[in-house]
Amino acid sequence: MVIYQALTRIWGNGKFSGVGDVAFSHLKRLGVTHIWFTGIPRHSEGKDYVKGDWGSPYSIVDYYDVNPYLADNEEKRLDEFKSLIARCKSAGFKVLIDFIPNHVSPDYRDAHGGISTTGYCDFDWSDTRKIDYSRKENWVAMKEILKFWCGLGVDGFRCDMVELVPVGFFGYLISEIKEEFPDTLFIGEAYSKENYKTFLSLGKFDLLYDKSGLYDTLRAVVTGRCGAEGITSNWQSLGDIQGRMLNFLENHDEQRLPFWSGAAGPAWCAIAVSTLFYDCPFMLYFGQEFGEGASDSDNGRTSIFNHTRRIGFKPGTAGERIVLKRYEDILSLKVKLEGTNNYDLQYCQSSENGYDSGKHFSFLRYNGVETRLFVCNFSGESARLKVLIPKEAPVAVAGASVEIEIPAWDFTSRELS
Repeated sequence: MVIYQALTRIWGNGKFSGVGDVAFSHLKRLGVTHIWFTGIPRHSEGKDYVKGDWGSPYSIVDYYDVNPYLADNEEKRLDEFKSLIARCKSAGFKVLIDFIPNHVSPDYRDAHGGISTTGYCDFDWSDTRKIDYSRKENWVAMKEILKFWCGLGVDGFRCDMVELVPVGFFGYLISEIKEEFPDTLFIGEAYSKENYKTFLSLGKFDLLYDKSGLYDTLRAVVTGRCGAEGITSNWQSLGDIQGRMLNFLENHDEQRLPFWSGAAGPAWCAIAVSTLFYDCPFMLYFGQEFGEGASDSDNGRTSIFNHTRRIGFKPGTAGERIVLKRYEDILSLKVKLEGTNNYDLQYCQSSENGYDSGKHFSFLRYNGVETRLFVCNFSGESARLKVLIPKEAPVAVAGASVEIEIPAWDFTSRELS
């Protein structure tokens, strides 16, 4: 599973109708399976409390409507959205949208009884009001909302800030939806690692963001705040839930990778670990595959509040073409490795072989026939080293040693059998 998140109003021409064959061809080359259209349910506009020029996609004013500005004909906007879903499915993609269960706009309204709120907001989200889950009618209302979207053909939901909502609500909601729409995908935006198992078991989520796990670890390794051995520690701590993590290096909440990686550039070493270390889903944020750095922003993020920056479906410069080709190659390899096992080699390496466990990270992906070695260099200097395959490794090449040369901030892979 490769998920592609696009902020719909600044992707392509910013309209439902603009997503077609050109976009689909681009995404297919990246191995994308699911498109997450961010900013579909209608949000607040034209109010004093609205943030930015166009408002936040997370301040929902009517859950049974879509944003009029995304349609060519505002009167037929739901029909245009359904047409988009049909085109995506015909091209082989599944469609995800946001579900924001914690809050709605201060003037939320719908034609189905509305949603009761507490009258206050979390944090500085002054353009929202928190939903009152002590009122069981809200549980039913939210269930009916998701049934509405599933009925339109939506295949799944990225659920916003799930740790601010009672986990029991999700257990109820997801069970109810899957009773009628069993293949619906639920992804939880969870931030505290200690809550992962609870939201997977009691909350019944299919996948969770691995923000406080692998994302934070890789960012710390690239920026020199911890050594590469931290990747092993994170992997071991997740144990049998590893496959239900959604890995990413960018999304609308986080800074663009080239912004925070600095001299590391695209930091291909981090991308390799996030996509290839183990067999779990990966998410791209639109423009990431071109090396988008949010140069129009002072905080390294592509703004979700404005409607000015456009990110298209094709690279515009030679540098962007190079980055895109690399992403295509890495994600193609991810598809090829689907279903294989992984084996962390970090524990058995020696500094005598030029291997620095704080800067280098190595692992195998294997099945009963093939074994592929990956070595990542989290350093600003190229590395020449020898990697040991321990005798206890469950592969045909166990006991061997492999000499490797790796550019700075990059990785190399080699088929061993």
